[in-house]
Amino acid sequence: MLRGVAFNVLMALVALLTQNVRMNGFKQFMLRGNVLDLAVAVVMGAAFGAVVAALVKDLITPLIAAIVGKPDFSAIEFTINGSKFPIGDFINALVSFILIGAAVYFFVVLPVNRLLARMRRGEAAPDPTTKKCPECLSDVPIAARRCAFCTSVFTEVATR
Repeated sequence: MLRGVAFNVLMALVALLTQNVRMNGFKQFMLRGNVLDLAVAVVMGAAFGAVVAALVKDLITPLIAAIVGKPDFSAIEFTINGSKFPIGDFINALVSFILIGAAVYFFVVLPVNRLLARMRRGEAAPDPTTKKCPECLSDVPIAARRCAFCTSVFTEVATR
């Protein structure tokens, strides 16, 4: 449903902006699948952020507040020379950030990396495009007959 709403809003915006013939390139850009997927990802990310913020505020914050000894964790503050520093809200935001980062890492990055590693298991390593100069150990193109860095001449094929 959320994707349908985002698509309809996007299509209305595209229709409004493409009244002019010169806007055809913009229309084609906006109708690409990647742009629509990005719009949906932004909406879902905002919703996920709200869920994590509520989790931190309603569940994790009271646990930390019980340890600190204040009933309202967001009210934790300290004063220096009459200036109040409310650190409770900052700690809430920090915990939210860490939880969102952990969720993205464990539920998106790790599974994608594992999937890519499985897909690459049978692939052979690509042929090297550079070799090491035996004199200065710089990387030079495989077809080079002379090092661009130290100008030494390659008499035999240098191995990488």
